[in-house]
Amino acid sequence: MSMQGPQQDGEDLNHQPWYHGPLPRQKAEALLLQDGDFLVRASGSRGGHPVISCRWRGSVLHFEVFRVVMRPRPGRPAALFQLEDERFPSMPALVRSYTAGRRPLSRATGAVASRPVVRQGPLRRSFSEDTLMDCPVRTEGFRDRKWSNSQPADLELTGQSKEDHSGAGTSTIPISALLRTGSDPMLLKAPAPLGTTADHLRASDGQLHAKAPTKPLRTPSLALTDASGSLPTYCELVPRVPSAQRMPPGQSCLETESPWWEAEEEEDMVEEDRCFARPQADVSFCPPDNPSCLLGPQNRPLDHKVLCTLRGLFLEHHPGSTALHLLLVDCQAAGLLGVTKLQRAAMGVASGLELLTLPHGHRLRLELLERLETLALAGALAVLGCSGPLEERAAALRGLVELALALRPGAAGDLPGLAAIMRALLMPQVSRLEHTWRHLRRSHTEVALAFEQELKPLMRALDEGSGPCDPGEVALPHWAPAVRLLEGEELVGPLEEGCERLLRTLHGARQMARDAPKFRKAAALRLRGFQPNPELREALTTGFVRRLLWGSRGASAPLSERLEKFQHVLTILSQRLEPGC
Repeated sequence: MSMQGPQQDGEDLNHQPWYHGPLPRQKAEALLLQDGDFLVRASGSRGGHPVISCRWRGSVLHFEVFRVVMRPRPGRPAALFQLEDERFPSMPALVRSYTAGRRPLSRATGAVASRPVVRQGPLRRSFSEDTLMDCPVRTEGFRDRKWSNSQPADLELTGQSKEDHSGAGTSTIPISALLRTGSDPMLLKAPAPLGTTADHLRASDGQLHAKAPTKPLRTPSLALTDASGSLPTYCELVPRVPSAQRMPPGQSCLETESPWWEAEEEEDMVEEDRCFARPQADVSFCPPDNPSCLLGPQNRPLDHKVLCTLRGLFLEHHPGSTALHLLLVDCQAAGLLGVTKLQRAAMGVASGLELLTLPHGHRLRLELLERLETLALAGALAVLGCSGPLEERAAALRGLVELALALRPGAAGDLPGLAAIMRALLMPQVSRLEHTWRHLRRSHTEVALAFEQELKPLMRALDEGSGPCDPGEVALPHWAPAVRLLEGEELVGPLEEGCERLLRTLHGARQMARDAPKFRKAAALRLRGFQPNPELREALTTGFVRRLLWGSRGASAPLSERLEKFQHVLTILSQRLEPGC
């Protein structure tokens, strides 16, 4: 029985169909036939440690899973499992997270495990699995004999029978059964005998259990050669080591399974522990261009097959669910959620809402403006791309208006997302579709009234800096007026009104930066318990929309050139739908 009680079948590694036990590497590679195929095995050359074998881009890659032994404490697991990002209380939890979210197993390879290879036949077990996998070490039969009070109890007895202790000072325990602790997460090339190791350990040192290192690993263990001396066959991982001080006393480590936006580090809440750090460089919150599950390595603009897939994807989700997906992606793009410690150190502040008001936030401001424009173009395309009957275009209009209502203050509270949808609905190419809007007013009167009487006045107030901005109603504030002003755009309108609007915009920017921790709490509260769809989440990212609209080659063109060309495309589509309006 482990420290957390008996495992359920869903968390027992031996009950997982993708776990093949002590399977040789050559046999594992023969089972992986297509990109995305994966299995988990116990590596013989790595002391029985769990290894994820995955075929990606024609090659079979092997990823050893780091295992960190925890201090015994009721209510938490005996060990945590980690690749590069967060830690998990069990191997099944780790596999679920990476496969369900289609997350790359490593940043360097971008390999995505998507299809498990099911084990055929009974599972073979080995001694090393009991000591290094999810199953706890069985040492209860040896706890009545303690050789020395100066050494941890049963250190020399683990994995041995009572008859093995007739000799003193030596140990016959196999090297593959050595426990790996969090204070030494690296696999040693030539491990010392256990008896020798025990002589250097004292019960007061606490070296049997995890102490999170203060620095990341400089030489990842996965870069070592195999025991046979052959060239490395394991992919190098660079795990992100969390600080040991982040876990509140008594908190269960099972919370590592929570989504990252629920377990967000709130360093800005402890003002007395913070000190000013000089900004080092511009920081980007755009995720890397990982392999897409919807677009191939190369794609043409407005691929018909992808557009049909996206249409079905959005129809499967109601506006409230789509609004939460957009809120999640917008919070990450604006640096409100998911900000790493390195990013905080580089930008000198705690969140992107503060960074975008500073001189060195120029890159972030440009990224946010590009995101606003690309999402607006994609929204307009959702209407203008409907070449079918009038009812189809009216239904697309209705869907955008309902999404805007789900994004407004008091609902999802994603004001940048609301601004992008409203910008799409108010584009000249869309607003000129008189027959379509007339059909919307006849068939969906309530939606049309909400657009005219609620959404349009709300958007006008937000652009003028007088709209709602309370963190209780809003999860992500409307940053567009401040960003445009800081990037040198001139305010339109009479001089007196422009001065008042300028003052409101500057005051709103200061308020937004000051209330960044409150907005973070409000966003995390709305996303609590939310399980996003990986494909829909990807479809709302800036990088995906950029490639969808302009193709993999055109996406690298200057933004102004891309916007001008696509506006021309939308004008042609609008004229074809309703010529002469």
